[in-house]
Amino acid sequence: MVAVVDPDEDLVRRVGLGDPAASQALVERKLPRILALAQRMLGDAAEAEDVAQEAMLKAWRQAPTWQAGKAKFDTWLHRVALNLCYDRLRRRREIPTDAPPDRPDEGPAPDRGLLAAETGRRVDAALARLPERQREAIVLCHYQELTNIEAAALMEVSVEALESLLSRGRRALRAALADLSPRSDGRRAGDGR
Repeated sequence: MVAVVDPDEDLVRRVGLGDPAASQALVERKLPRILALAQRMLGDAAEAEDVAQEAMLKAWRQAPTWQAGKAKFDTWLHRVALNLCYDRLRRRREIPTDAPPDRPDEGPAPDRGLLAAETGRRVDAALARLPERQREAIVLCHYQELTNIEAAALMEVSVEALESLLSRGRRALRAALADLSPRSDGRRAGDGR
């Protein structure tokens, strides 16, 4: 078995020894990416913060017993965060609601800033409608910037299976956001000008 080279090995070791500076450095290095992952997976800022905090707490607790060489700490931390996200997504499905969720206004925005914000909301909504495994693949590769090999290992699938999930997810996103594609005359599809 080949030992895994982990750029976080020394930092995690120092956190495990109770070094406050190392703990701060670990939070600064990992929290933004874990928070972004949770936000993309859950679509809810408050829940994403809870997941990120819980994942970082698990990292802090795991640090004293971390065994270097088996897996990258970053990969393990992403897996922890994804599992926490899936726990929350499962609970959402189990709780019936009386009212449908709020939907973003899909009308044209009055200026570029609002248009960009609206486009971001539309992309987030389309991403949230993807099947969980496709969304996970897209988030890990495009937003978390993991390589296909890293993402496949994290998802416990082959690289080919990951690429299939990415392909289906991208197709679904393109179809859901087709009206955002610029036409040859510079207008957006569906633009009445």
